[in-house]
Amino acid sequence: MPRVRVTHTTLYRYARPVGFAPHRLMLRPRDSHDLRVLGATLSVSPVPSATRWTHDVFGNSVQFLEWDRAVRAEELRLVSVLDLEHYPADVPVPEKTLDPAAETIPFSYAASEFPDLAALLGRHHVDPQGRVDAWARRFLKHDAPTPTLEALTAMTRAIPAEFSYVARDGEGTHDPLATLASGRGACRDFALLMMEACRSLGLAARFVSGYVYDEALVGSTEPLVGGGATHAWCAIYLPGAGWVEFDPTNGLVAGRNLIRVCTARTPQQAVPVAGSYLGAAADWQALEVDVSVEVGRDVPG
Repeated sequence: MPRVRVTHTTLYRYARPVGFAPHRLMLRPRDSHDLRVLGATLSVSPVPSATRWTHDVFGNSVQFLEWDRAVRAEELRLVSVLDLEHYPADVPVPEKTLDPAAETIPFSYAASEFPDLAALLGRHHVDPQGRVDAWARRFLKHDAPTPTLEALTAMTRAIPAEFSYVARDGEGTHDPLATLASGRGACRDFALLMMEACRSLGLAARFVSGYVYDEALVGSTEPLVGGGATHAWCAIYLPGAGWVEFDPTNGLVAGRNLIRVCTARTPQQAVPVAGSYLGAAADWQALEVDVSVEVGRDVPG
C-alpha cells in the first residue's frame, strides 16, 4: 500500500501576452477500492476568475477554468498535486476471478451487461483492408480455443517488443493503421491500437489516462523521487474479473505502478488539460509538461 504524491506541472509559453479561453481539466482521480485520494490541489497562474466542477458521461471528475477577457500573460502555468494511497491489484487476480465462460476467446457478454458495453465494443476507426484485424488474430490459436488472458498478455507484450516508443506532449492520437504502418508511437497510440485490436475480437475496451511510476519505488521505507510521467493504457472488460488494465507501452498486465485518473471511450475524451488562447497563431511558443512522483510509506502530507 504505497503512499504516492504526484506533482504534475503544465506550462504554456507565448511570444507576447495573450488571453485565455475556458480550459477543461481532468487531473483528479476518483476514490475507489484501489485508490484513495487524501488530497488534491491545483495552483494556476494567472489566477482564473471562476472555476467549477462536474462529472462527465463516464463519471470522471472534470474541472473548468475561466478568465476575464482583460487578463493577459505570456505564460499559463498549472500545477496539480495529488496525495494518494494506492492499493494495486495483485497480477494473478484476473486469472483467479475470471468467469469460466470467458476463459477462452470468443465469448459472449451477459445480456444484462451488453447494453452498457455496446459503445465500447464497436470499432471506432475504419480498417478497410483488415490490417488491425489481421494483427489481432496473430494472438489466437487456430487449432484450439485461445485462453483469453494468454492472448491479451501476448498482445500487451508484443507492442513494446515490436514497436518503438516516442514521447509526445502535443495533443492528438495516431490512428491505429498509422501506428501499425510506422511501427512507432506514444503510449496513447499504443493504447488505442490495443483497444481496436481487442474490439475486433469482440472484447469491450476503454481508454485510461493517468500516471506511471517506477516499480522500484514500490515498498520503499523512505520517500523517493523519480520515474514519473503522464501515461495512457487500456482496460478490457472480462466477466468475473471486471475491468482489467493492460499497459501495452510497458508490457504490463494489471500493473502495480499505474495511477488511474480517468477512463473514457476514446483518447480525445480523456485529455488531462485542454483549452485555447486568445491571440495570433504566431504567439504560440511551447508546451512543457513535467511530472514528479514521490513514493514511500512516509511521504509527507
